[in-house]
Amino acid sequence: MTLAERTAAPPAPSRSGRSGPTTPRRRTNDGWWALVFVGPLVLGIGVFYIWPIIQTAGFSFTSFGVFGDVAFAGMDNFVRLFGESEFYLSLGNTLLYTAIVLLGVPIAVLLASLLNLPGLRFASLYRVLFFLPYVAMPTAIAFVWRIIFNGDFGLVNYVLGFFGIEGPYWVSTPGFAILAVAIVGLWSSLGFSMIILAAGLKTIPPELYEAASLDGASRWRQFRSITVPLLTPSIFFVTIITVIAGFQLFDLLYAILGTTATNASLPKSMSLVYYFYQAGFVTNEKGFAAAVAMIIFVIIGFVTFLQFRFQRRWVHSD
Repeated sequence: MTLAERTAAPPAPSRSGRSGPTTPRRRTNDGWWALVFVGPLVLGIGVFYIWPIIQTAGFSFTSFGVFGDVAFAGMDNFVRLFGESEFYLSLGNTLLYTAIVLLGVPIAVLLASLLNLPGLRFASLYRVLFFLPYVAMPTAIAFVWRIIFNGDFGLVNYVLGFFGIEGPYWVSTPGFAILAVAIVGLWSSLGFSMIILAAGLKTIPPELYEAASLDGASRWRQFRSITVPLLTPSIFFVTIITVIAGFQLFDLLYAILGTTATNASLPKSMSLVYYFYQAGFVTNEKGFAAAVAMIIFVIIGFVTFLQFRFQRRWVHSD
């Protein structure tokens, strides 16, 4: 047998009857370990999030009697919902509140940029002070702001008096009540947005600012051409969170305005979630309240989808 034939010949069979060298096959249980760690989280999401959504969707097609008896109602709850003026009023109040709170996003961008300036003293202290309202209890915040918005001796009307403006009774006047709640919401959410944006500013390479300074760009030009475009992923995240929180307005509204029995302006200042609370826990219309909850769920999902759909046009992804 020549050398070429020996080279091309197949390997000799081993004693076990298999041709060629073999490597032992090691059985691993990595998949089971992943299931052990992920399983509790998936179970918690299913029990506390997915199942309540499915259950609420089922309840929205039913009506509950006085003694707890349940009857199938079809689309009656949704037909009634879209026929009530209170629904559109609460939707408009929610959209107004969300739009005003969204004004805090550009304010937070400016504040985060100012606190990120090199050489600024006590920057960490300023961040803590801005973040404190976000972690404070809504009841405590409402108590302080009710005093500030008081129509007789409140700070807001006191300042307006210097300019010859007679301030309204903010909390008890329809139209001004939801505006007062939106101002408090903007103030309390500003710290969270600023902290997220400040973290995004840390990811921008300082070499870009140095090169822009060498080219003669002013700080304002650097802010417009470098800071804002590279900060758009963080701005997009903050916008998503702010919109979702805006459509879930309840605790702050309830703490500041109270109930319909104590505040006559509340029926014209309700949010969607307060409208759900009124139907489910005050008038005890569980099926109708479930329909309201599903509409809120659909609206939030649709608005979030639109934000993700159009984020490609303005979010810097490089």
